[in-house]
Amino acid sequence: MLAPSLIVILGFIGLLWSADRFVGAAAATARQAGMSTLLVGMTIVSIGTSAPEIVVSIMAALDGIPNLAIGNALGSNIANIGLVLGLTALVVPIPVRFSIVRKELPLLLGATGLAGYALANGHLDRLDGLLLLALLFFSLWWLFRADTPDAIDAEGEIPDMRLGRALLWLATTLAIMVASSRALVWGASELALAMGISELVIGLTVVAIGTSLPELAACVASALKRHHDLAIGNVIGSNLFNMLAVLPVPALLSPAAADPAAASRDYPTMLVLTLALGMLLLWQRRGHLGRLPGALLALAYAGYLAWLAGAWT
Repeated sequence: MLAPSLIVILGFIGLLWSADRFVGAAAATARQAGMSTLLVGMTIVSIGTSAPEIVVSIMAALDGIPNLAIGNALGSNIANIGLVLGLTALVVPIPVRFSIVRKELPLLLGATGLAGYALANGHLDRLDGLLLLALLFFSLWWLFRADTPDAIDAEGEIPDMRLGRALLWLATTLAIMVASSRALVWGASELALAMGISELVIGLTVVAIGTSLPELAACVASALKRHHDLAIGNVIGSNLFNMLAVLPVPALLSPAAADPAAASRDYPTMLVLTLALGMLLLWQRRGHLGRLPGALLALAYAGYLAWLAGAWT
């Protein structure tokens, strides 16, 4: 157990170090490119921190196990809302801007609804994948069309970098974040196996949490640096890309019947948490997403993990 323990420690160090610099580079990119910090969070940071989910989905689909990819997409969204946003709000209350509720939240709700439609018949096929990708392209177009350069969050300290250097730091720290998250997943999996935990429970918990670690690190770092739009935009954007970029992978590469539990247990859980997030943002649109809502989201995620443990042990 010594080697996995060291890998976990090194993974945490690499993840935290790279996330801190990744957020700074993303904010610098926003200023240099004339983009709002919110848009960078919804696109560059969201796609980057969703890279582990995308890689896992591609590998799973090519190996002929599309249900692993489906579970990863749904489980990561559940973790992003309950674990990532919940813990971030517990660390630092997050101001909520009405623009998030008006522009980005409807896209996430639409993507969640379309994902439910794709899973409803118990079979994820290429038509489902194409519909999800079509909504992805529309979402990207809408975000860039609706973006305004004066929406940059001026509260936080943005590093003074040239655009080329900021993009280089984005690419470098993203690579370190992905490698560190994969190391953490491997190390945690080996430790869990050594302690006698079932492989199915490991896949439903460690993999989903592990691939959400970049979102957690980036969001906490964003909130601590007072790039609040980057933090909450990253969660909404990551969930949007998980539904529209990760979920279509098994549909396009390996169409097959979906595990019934995905539609009966995991998707309803994701839907309830997404609707709860929407209500919280609407309720707090002129205030903060504070520690009490954060604690409720974190407790909801803990309850979901307990449900999984009870069902599969």
